Amino acid sequence: MSVVIETSIGDLVIDLYVDERPTCCKNFLKLCKIKFYNFCLFHNIQENYIAQTGDPTGTGRGGESIFGFVYGDQAKYFEMERFPLIKHRKMGTVSMINNGSDFHGSQFLITLADSIDYLDGKHTVFGEVAKGFEVLQKLNEWICDKEGRPYQDIRIMHTVILDDPFEDFAALSAESGRASPEPTEDRIQSDRIRIDEEVDQLEGMSPEEIEKFMKQREAKTRAQLLEIIGDIPDADIKPPENVLFVCKLNPVTTDEDLELIFSRFGKINSCEVIRDKKTGDSLCYAFIEFDGQEDCENAYFKMDNVLIDDRRIHVDFSQSVAKVKWKGKGTGTGYFEDNRSFRDEIKREESKQKFKFTDKSRRGQGYKLIFDEENRDAEKYEPDTERGNRHRYGHESFRPRQDDRKRDRREKSRDRNRSRDRNREKESRGDKYSRDSHKYRQGDRRRSRDRDEKKYDRRK
Repeated sequence: MSVVIETSIGDLVIDLYVDERPTCCKNFLKLCKIKFYNFCLFHNIQENYIAQTGDPTGTGRGGESIFGFVYGDQAKYFEMERFPLIKHRKMGTVSMINNGSDFHGSQFLITLADSIDYLDGKHTVFGEVAKGFEVLQKLNEWICDKEGRPYQDIRIMHTVILDDPFEDFAALSAESGRASPEPTEDRIQSDRIRIDEEVDQLEGMSPEEIEKFMKQREAKTRAQLLEIIGDIPDADIKPPENVLFVCKLNPVTTDEDLELIFSRFGKINSCEVIRDKKTGDSLCYAFIEFDGQEDCENAYFKMDNVLIDDRRIHVDFSQSVAKVKWKGKGTGTGYFEDNRSFRDEIKREESKQKFKFTDKSRRGQGYKLIFDEENRDAEKYEPDTERGNRHRYGHESFRPRQDDRKRDRREKSRDRNRSRDRNREKESRGDKYSRDSHKYRQGDRRRSRDRDEKKYDRRK
């Protein structure tokens, strides 16, 4: 059972769960049949979350069920259907809005992302979008204010029922076959940009403002292109707000002096005067990282044009993103003092990816090779629990066999060196026994063996 919802930005085809949610589906189908949803506004759109509609007033506080039209105000809302539980697992899931008392009216929502567990059990899922995911993508990218209300209206223009398994109500049979009503001025009136209104972004701008706007848009386009090809992790990447850039320094000014001067504004995490790699001479500029953004702002306002070592310095906020590096796909960005700390972070991230190696380096080190039915040519490993917890991945006492052998060799070498030193010390004192101690020990072992053999012969 499907319904086509024609919106001002495209069409959506919704498949309904008639068997699992008969009451919700009947309410939705009959409201579509009497053209209740025509010209309803998408009044709440939240990126990667939901798009909400179904309220003729456009405020989020109106709307009523089809049963209110048939039985009066006492049946304005109907109780939500809890079983069977259907979760919001994928993008395009359609649910009836809970009015706060576990009752539904006419409002419904469409999810704009996968696995939104927060909505499970709170709103009743009764369908899913089968076609029109490009419309959902447009909804997800629509420009809205802080409250989620779009700056330009998006409305439901028309609804078409492809199949209706429920019988019509006798009281609504006359209205069921009527044509779609014409839009009235009261219904489509809005304090935002109307759907038929053309928007000129450059209207009212001066030539300087137009030039600035075009440069910003061009820079954003280039940044998005660099993000797509993988040169930068994020098109909207920004420099840290707690780092100051200090220039026009005296070459004799050191890191310690600069940190001591700026430490009166707050805790400083790092202070680095940039120097030439070959000569080590100061390049007369530095970066100071404060622990708090407020301390950084105070230093910016009070330290500009201050005299330090007979030089008037200039202070500004850092515009460099050199220390903001990409940790890898899906891991985001991070701020690192140097390349070594960046490499350490990368190693830690890789160590978290358990059991994702394809080489033979883990064979015999707490893992065992298993057969992968999906890919017969690939090698797959898993922890060998039979060898005990000492060789389990991630265990604090994990120590591969190779390390054990190295440790044993080191201990034996240490014992030999100690024994040799003791013998040399005894030899220096003139102790004859120590010089040929190994011969005496061999004789002792031989005599002990002969003694044991004699005892064995006597017993026979």
